Amino acid sequence: MAVAGLYKRRLPCPPAVDFSSSEGKALFREALQSGTMEGFFKLISYFQTQSEPAYCGLASLSVVLNALAIDPGRKWKGPWRWFDESMLDCCEPLDKVKIDGISFGKVACLANCSGANVEAFRTNQSSLNDFRKLVAKCASSDDCHLIASYHRGTFKQTGSGHFSPIGGYHCEKDMALILDVARFKYPPHWVPIPLLWEAMNTIDESTQHHRGFMLISKREQAPSLLYTLSCKHESWKGISKYFMEEVPQLLKSEDIINVQKVMSAIFVSLPAKLTDFIKWIAEVRRWENKEKMLDKEEADRLAIKAEILQQLRTTDIYKVVDDWSSSTTSCCRLSWSFEDNLSEIANHVCCQGASTINGNVGTANECLCRQYCIRNISTDDMSAAIVSGTVVANGTEQGVDVLIPSTAQLKHPPCCMNGENSLKQPPHCMNGENSPTNWLQTYPASKDLLTILLLALPRDTWQEIQKKELREEIYHLISTNNLSNGLKEEVLHLQRQLHLLYRCQNGTIEEDV
Repeated sequence: MAVAGLYKRRLPCPPAVDFSSSEGKALFREALQSGTMEGFFKLISYFQTQSEPAYCGLASLSVVLNALAIDPGRKWKGPWRWFDESMLDCCEPLDKVKIDGISFGKVACLANCSGANVEAFRTNQSSLNDFRKLVAKCASSDDCHLIASYHRGTFKQTGSGHFSPIGGYHCEKDMALILDVARFKYPPHWVPIPLLWEAMNTIDESTQHHRGFMLISKREQAPSLLYTLSCKHESWKGISKYFMEEVPQLLKSEDIINVQKVMSAIFVSLPAKLTDFIKWIAEVRRWENKEKMLDKEEADRLAIKAEILQQLRTTDIYKVVDDWSSSTTSCCRLSWSFEDNLSEIANHVCCQGASTINGNVGTANECLCRQYCIRNISTDDMSAAIVSGTVVANGTEQGVDVLIPSTAQLKHPPCCMNGENSLKQPPHCMNGENSPTNWLQTYPASKDLLTILLLALPRDTWQEIQKKELREEIYHLISTNNLSNGLKEEVLHLQRQLHLLYRCQNGTIEEDV
């Protein structure tokens, strides 16, 4: 038997005023004339309906991030970089959000991880007057937006906890415009500020903390270009715990007598699925034309990536990691590192690229790069490698180009081969400038990842080292004071992500707000 389902809800008026009603339109015109609807136009330009009943927090955040023109640094679909609910998986797995929704603290965590400045206030940390001033501030500008977390029952609406952006403010009537992301249920509506405060000044039963509001704005610089952390795979909990809890304990050992011993203590016990946790941010495009060159935006982004990668490789801590990885004391073969084999590199890169474009094409272990070519493009300003491949996964084929920043001006003919027969690589792909070793120098590889992880660990990680001289040496090696601005931003972004994910993992993220 067919079930009718629900088609919208009648908006209880009062206390709300429907945005499209005569009174709602009059409030809009008056607020527009007073200059407190400036933020509305950016928000409405990028407004969206939540795609799942429990996705109100994710939808509100993706609207605000897009309205602020924050570049996610990774593809959404096709060639487009764009925030969507499906990409907001840094602080809470989407499967869990779909069932349970998301808490106030984890929405603030997601905004941070996505590259925004966040000022989050619970109602027990603020006041009605302060809230009113901040609503007016954001409503008078298009470079700051406010998301409210409130209980619907205060407005006589059905449901419980909810998130939505605030689209404007009417000073004389003291009313805020809620752009309800559950458009299938209620339209945008005006509500009195004191009543909105009352709706926020409620306890979220899932966390036992007050609800509240957050101001979100854009940082001056993109937060991350090379790496980002993800909790998409369940292993993230154990990995974040390893770096934040277990590594300091490992460093307590009296056997830690020099820097190489420090490296061994950390790296020998590294979790096996580390690359599910820290992701290289790839530049990916659909395969269209073998001869297609880089457009200006692609070239500019790759040049910045290459510059930051080069800066990373000139740090003292990178030299330590390099020495450790090539020493005889490095007795372990890192289980997650790439083999020194060109076909392995190409297969991993192409599969990761296809997964980025399609979202579900599979991981590097689940797909096959049937054919691929690696070629170098050099200009006066920069050099880049393009890995083009035909990826087969889940019964479908996808042609992709993955653009890789290069730290050297490599000039050589294209190297093309059949991925199904990786042992029969063309001779010119195995020697000289085309050797796997040279390609590993262009690809953001294991040593880069290890180096930036060490830089991103919190300073108190190293306090447990027993030898004072060694502790001071480590402090000098991992100091961000002498890093260039680009690399420093990369490191600080990963530090913030690691801290926030750890607080999510141990259930204390709500206390940070």
